[in-house]
Amino acid sequence: MKYVMTLLMISFLSLSLWVPFPSAQEEKSEIAKVAKSAVLIERDTGTVLYEKNSHEQLAPASMTKIMTMILIMEAIERGQIKWEDKVRTSEYAASMGGSQIFLEPGEEMTVKKMLEGIAIGSANDASVAMAEFIAGSEENFVKIMNEKVATLGLKDTKFQNPTGLPADDHYSSSHDMAMMAKELLKYPEITNFTGTYESYLRENTEKKFWLVNTNKLVRFYDGVDGLKTGFTSEAKYCLTATAKKGNMRVIAVVFGVPTPKERNAEVTKMLDYAFNQYTTHPLYEKNTELMKADISKGEKKIVSALTSESISVLTKKGEKVDDVKETVTMEKLKAPVKKGDVIGTLTIKKDGKVLSESALVAKSDVDEASWWQLFKRSFGMFSKIN
Repeated sequence: MKYVMTLLMISFLSLSLWVPFPSAQEEKSEIAKVAKSAVLIERDTGTVLYEKNSHEQLAPASMTKIMTMILIMEAIERGQIKWEDKVRTSEYAASMGGSQIFLEPGEEMTVKKMLEGIAIGSANDASVAMAEFIAGSEENFVKIMNEKVATLGLKDTKFQNPTGLPADDHYSSSHDMAMMAKELLKYPEITNFTGTYESYLRENTEKKFWLVNTNKLVRFYDGVDGLKTGFTSEAKYCLTATAKKGNMRVIAVVFGVPTPKERNAEVTKMLDYAFNQYTTHPLYEKNTELMKADISKGEKKIVSALTSESISVLTKKGEKVDDVKETVTMEKLKAPVKKGDVIGTLTIKKDGKVLSESALVAKSDVDEASWWQLFKRSFGMFSKIN
């Protein structure tokens, strides 16, 4: 009897001292405790790995400049502007408060240097100068910003300026910011700017200006190479961060964190969670030719369809990529077609579930055929040439 009671006492003490380890879901729920809103996605697939109030509309502060940088990169890619173009600063652009590179009215700086000021130093004056250079005025640029928001299918965002300075009816969400970051990262050159910790403007002059990245994780977290911080008294501390390790790139967004230390700590937890739990399996790089598409009434009969971004499959660590199926759907094309136009969709599925969808774009311009070319084709002449 004494032996039995001793065993019961040991069992009772063991149970009273045992504390269960938190489940994976419980650990996950504690990632962003103080942020008002947060989201974590894998870049290639857009898969949401964690979210907290991700569609809540909040002031984005200088994370607004992610959209500003998207439009700058688009203008460069389509040839509207060039890296070495000189951008003249208006009096209005020079008057911007907040973070700035202290541009003077009439001062000229190249597109490349302006982008450095925006990406590294969060320069409001450079943002407005670039907006005026691309669209003619800040108002026109903001219109283009909101048109791009609609094109991306984002429902929680409305911009009133290209800087993020406080304004009525200017808002976004962590979900939308992650999607904008995903779009910006289609341009691999951007991380050459957002991933630079320090640089200089106006070198070899008396007004040499030292730029230090407002995103300290660029220096202190291995793999972080962007993207944009934000702070106003209304928005508190915000950050859209991206990091790459091996084949995997993730995007973490937080809104409304009380201090910069807590902001960086919560983003660090999110990044650690992604890299510890998941693996990315690359399928195609950006600009990979998947097929050729037919074009009616064009000077050329076909155009190459290219991937518009990196295409991958995401799994939990240790899982294999089996039975992944790819489907390409092409638009009915009629000339003219411009380089970069969306002409099809690549869909990746597994077990009937859509893992990702990505746009396919035209490799080159195809102008309309002349009446003479169409006349010859109608009679089957010069078919080998045309």
